[in-house]
Amino acid sequence: MSNAASNHVEDKTLDFWLKANSATTSAPSTVYVALFYGTAAGVLTNLEAGTITDEITLGSYARQSVTFGTVSGGSVSNSANVTFPTATANYDGDVTCLAIMDASTSGNVLFAGELTVSKTVTTGDQFQIASGNLTVSLT
Repeated sequence: MSNAASNHVEDKTLDFWLKANSATTSAPSTVYVALFYGTAAGVLTNLEAGTITDEITLGSYARQSVTFGTVSGGSVSNSANVTFPTATANYDGDVTCLAIMDASTSGNVLFAGELTVSKTVTTGDQFQIASGNLTVSLT
């Protein structure tokens, strides 16, 4: 997955390091993976700006929490599988992008990226991201 920090994260990072955390930024206790459909260019442009459109809504979809391992060299990967509920209906469209969010619903986009290969999820399928396959990088 290629990824980009959202404008929200970029602003908070600059404030933290260069303005002595004047906005009193605190880290979320849990972060979540959200799945999106649609053209990657359109979805990623919206997500970078913090606009949440084209998130999957059908088939018992729900954002899932994710844990990350050790940060090294400006990158970090998920330290456990991220497993979404078994789809009870076809998803809205092929999953093309995902985002790391600071809330299980609504919230702020932290990072977003395009999947290497889009995935069709139909009734009975279960979308999963294997441990180590979701990498967020600032390099």
